[in-house]
Amino acid sequence: MSGLFWFEKYRPRSFEEVVDLEEVKARLREFARAGNMPHLIFYGPPGTGKTTMALVLARELYGAAWRENTLELNASDERGINVIRERVKEFARTAPAGKAPFKLVVLDEADNMTSDAQQALRRIMEMYANTTRFILLANYVSGIIEPIQSRCAIFRFSPLPKEAVTPRLKFIAEQEGVKASQEALDAIFDFTQGDMRRAITALQIASSMTKSVDEEAVAKALGYVSPSMLRQIIAEAVGGSFSRAMSQIYGLVADGGVGELELVRQIHREVLRLDVPEHLKPDLAFEVGRSHYAILRGANGLLQIYGLLAKIRKTINTYKKS
Repeated sequence: MSGLFWFEKYRPRSFEEVVDLEEVKARLREFARAGNMPHLIFYGPPGTGKTTMALVLARELYGAAWRENTLELNASDERGINVIRERVKEFARTAPAGKAPFKLVVLDEADNMTSDAQQALRRIMEMYANTTRFILLANYVSGIIEPIQSRCAIFRFSPLPKEAVTPRLKFIAEQEGVKASQEALDAIFDFTQGDMRRAITALQIASSMTKSVDEEAVAKALGYVSPSMLRQIIAEAVGGSFSRAMSQIYGLVADGGVGELELVRQIHREVLRLDVPEHLKPDLAFEVGRSHYAILRGANGLLQIYGLLAKIRKTINTYKKS
């Protein structure tokens, strides 16, 4: 895989290009239209548009001068709050370019900062409130101390829905001269679960192997099991040859390079889709959780998956006989 990462190449540059997030876009448009805004917190899982929306807002506020008026920092990359303080001080001491009344600091992974560092950040935000606005990006708003939260407007970013992700993937594939089947796009969404950055990266990885991307190519490129194959294995374990199902699982892990934890995660997703009564699914999901936890604690992954399939088989077949 060479050249620019596609998630950067196709990063939206205006509100119109951003998929989904309609309520967030509407409120941020009002800030841009007014030319003024409070400090902001964007929180949610990775790949849901937090950085993109912050940069789109910067473009809307400053136009061509957005780079001069925007400072991007990563709390994990900086060497400490003193470095952040000095960089913000240096950035904020000069007047904004153009007619903008303030500059913009975008601080990523703010929830990874210690409580003491966040207290210092709060003082920095207060010190430069007349000339600078902060956008804090976080996975969890609970990781941001209350004194900072109370000074910010808070926006939640949820995993993007399939109807937002797959059309975007299709558009990118067309732009790159890649033929991607709908099954391949569906498989990418299943693998990435609403994380647009991971989805676009997955498409790029698969397309680096073939310009005709199907479900099998996606599974091979990403080292996971195609949903159709996993459904077949579960069906075999429940109603066919359990030994054959075990053999297939062994082949996927030992020869196919599929990680045990990733496989358990996929089994969880397929269990929730099984054509069984709804009252059975909590028990099945609980067994998946037990296997996942055991693997995290160092248990043999293959044995845990074999045991999980056996419990799924027993639960379903016991119900059928009742």
